[in-house]
Amino acid sequence: MIAHSRRIGSAAFTLIEVLAVIAIIMILAGIVVGGMEYAKQRQASEKARVQIALLSKAIEEYKVDMGVYPGTDENTAVAGDVSEQLYQALFKDGYDYTDPATPPSSWAKASKIYLNQLDPRNNKQGWVPKTTASTPGTNIKILDPWANGYLYRKGSNAQNPDFDLWSMGKDGKTNTTNPSKTETDNKDDIRNF
Repeated sequence: MIAHSRRIGSAAFTLIEVLAVIAIIMILAGIVVGGMEYAKQRQASEKARVQIALLSKAIEEYKVDMGVYPGTDENTAVAGDVSEQLYQALFKDGYDYTDPATPPSSWAKASKIYLNQLDPRNNKQGWVPKTTASTPGTNIKILDPWANGYLYRKGSNAQNPDFDLWSMGKDGKTNTTNPSKTETDNKDDIRNF
């Protein structure tokens, strides 16, 4: 008798089929990761736009109350890196004024808080570095979604007739002497001008 061997068992995947499935899974994973990064950057850009709008509104309110835009010089530095001055004017001076032990009799600073989101003790949006100190510090930078300080300038150095406010964007670079959006360092800047 001749025995015929018959293949008994379940059908299996071939090596080619397994490799094809792995390749498809890798392609799909790459698309998902790339899409998530795009969505994250778009969200950060939109957050910066909202923050610039809120900061601009607070700066305008400050101007109405104080008669001048915040900042120590009429012509702030071309580099515009004065976000500590904005923090001082829009939050810290008002905080000091509301503290009964702090304001002197001849107070010539802001007498109200213009933007509560700048409070480093109760900061949920990441505008400023968080602190557990009972009194907010003075030299705090207002940060954009990429953890860079917002840039601000007023006077004759500004592109707008009133003030310029902008974020350097994801790359953290800006060319302040040539504000054109075609300039390589300015392509991802988010600004009010």
